[in-house]
Amino acid sequence: QVQLVESGGGLVQAGGSLRLSCAASGRTFSWYTMGWFRQAPGKEREFAAAIRWGVGSTEYADSVKGRFTISRDTAKNTVYLQMNSLKPEDTAVYYCARGAFNTGGSFAKRPGSYDYWGQGTQVTVSS
Repeated sequence: QVQLVESGGGLVQAGGSLRLSCAASGRTFSWYTMGWFRQAPGKEREFAAAIRWGVGSTEYADSVKGRFTISRDTAKNTVYLQMNSLKPEDTAVYYCARGAFNTGGSFAKRPGSYDYWGQGTQVTVSS
């Protein structure tokens, strides 16, 4: 059984920064991928960023590229999402997820590719 617990959300003004954390319990393997997704009210869940646990390679949605950075601490079984230059349109519930795969591209950007999800953490960016 895998549990994912997010933290670090909150209220921030536009242009500010937040760092989200996702602590994973249970065993992790180098061929896993960890992803961050977000869901705004009335919208579908959308991909933000992903990192392949073993090699650390990353990919981002165009909407966050250059502003968000995903990273992981293998000793702590924790993945992070550093969010800078936040905009009101970044307001959403942010979820971390684990996928039992090691590929990238469109597969890593689909919520259905992931098998475990955290409970989510609210990020609100005021204008």
